[in-house]
Amino acid sequence: MEAGFYETDITPLLGMEMPGGFEKDYIKQVNDRLKVRASVISDGENRVAFAGVDVVSLCFYDRIKKIRSEIKARCGIPASNILIAASHSHSAGPLARYYPEDLVDAPQTVRELLLDYAPAPDPLYYRWVAGQIVTAVCEADRRREKAVMCAGKGDEGRFVFNRRFKMKNGRVYTHPGKGNPDIIEPAGPVDPDVGVLGAWSEKGNRFLGAIVNYACHGTVMTGKGSSADWVYYLEKTVRSCMGEDAVVVFLNGACGDITQADNRSMIIREYNDWFARRLGGSVGAEALKVFFSSPAGELAPVRAERKLILLNRRLPEKRQIEEAKEVVEKGLFELKSGKKSRKEIFTKDWIIARGYVILDWLAEKTPRVEAEIQAIQVGPVVFLANPAEYFCSLGLKIKKGSPFPLTFVVELANGAIGYVPDREAFLPSGGGYETFLTHTSNMEVGTGEKIAEVSLELARMLKPGSLPEKERLLSAVTPWEFGKLGPDVGVNPQKV
Repeated sequence: MEAGFYETDITPLLGMEMPGGFEKDYIKQVNDRLKVRASVISDGENRVAFAGVDVVSLCFYDRIKKIRSEIKARCGIPASNILIAASHSHSAGPLARYYPEDLVDAPQTVRELLLDYAPAPDPLYYRWVAGQIVTAVCEADRRREKAVMCAGKGDEGRFVFNRRFKMKNGRVYTHPGKGNPDIIEPAGPVDPDVGVLGAWSEKGNRFLGAIVNYACHGTVMTGKGSSADWVYYLEKTVRSCMGEDAVVVFLNGACGDITQADNRSMIIREYNDWFARRLGGSVGAEALKVFFSSPAGELAPVRAERKLILLNRRLPEKRQIEEAKEVVEKGLFELKSGKKSRKEIFTKDWIIARGYVILDWLAEKTPRVEAEIQAIQVGPVVFLANPAEYFCSLGLKIKKGSPFPLTFVVELANGAIGYVPDREAFLPSGGGYETFLTHTSNMEVGTGEKIAEVSLELARMLKPGSLPEKERLLSAVTPWEFGKLGPDVGVNPQKV
């Protein structure tokens, strides 16, 4: 086995957009460094690459293909063997969504809505981040060395919560409000697994780095300036014990409906540095337990499979689109004529209408969306990746059906297709923000189950390797000579 790790900096500049909300927001301070963290692993025959990127979501699949092509040209790793995933920090830089060149044939109103009245990417920032992804992977490949590896999973479910709740009115609400007496129970599960793949130097005396998989939104530091969010403290915790040179590649799990916010608690809202430290430190501590309790050895074979699927969009009714156009045009007129401020037009109804108008154009341009489902195997571990903000229940379904001893589901990988709930969320008793139809989340009902089916299909194409075993003695050990001594009660024996 060989493993290499490397990281590059992608901290955005002050004044750049900070996506993650409905309206434009700008970076006013830098709390910590944002990064691309990469690892390349080889079994001597095949190489696979992992890149965790501190962004809220990645650009669309076409741009991911270009980044992969550049990596292949520079170091020869096949595109199918490269997994690139967003950490989902809502305090990151402007990478995702539509660039001016994507909108050449769009109506003027759609161009305005996407570039001027919604969070928009920065072309210069994209080029820099794309280059930093290529650099991180290629340098991780160059730094490969003989290694022994460990794998396992820990359990940390104390500080993550499903944000969707069944309510007394028969519906489901997302973030229904702390202490709301109409809350009945969570509408979905959480996944407490802390998946870990660690690498040590060949003699086991130097820690090289790790891949950590855990399911939680990166929303703890929302509104506090640019930050890698709780992932910063995950890295900090691991490095405090394993060495400052250790690279911690973070791959987010199925957390489409999972956050750090406990809606059934009346403690203050969990959105500050303390809660980021609490969550990241706890996940990091659990990862450390896995490093020290899992024997290291050879994790072979290394393999990769992928499958492209076409997904239909979910669309508003024609009546809704026509009404939306009127709402949008009225809002823009009132804003440009000075009758209303930007803040005044950004109501819930206007935001919904904006999404419908953009989606109407998208449906005409690309009625079907190409998505890649990917499986990367490292011995007994399989990473099953998809480009969705994927519901936790679906991730658990994949884990349950996988033939591998260790299955790590990775969301927002190799592209971005928005929220993908399970079917139950679309029933009359369902609902919530994640089922809200907009230009960023519009995959047809059943997409989540389709992704799960294809993920398991790919996992079954691979043959799991074995986990390393702890070294065992060949025979029993004779007692320690000093251990057989006594009892010696001395010259003043007391009653025993």
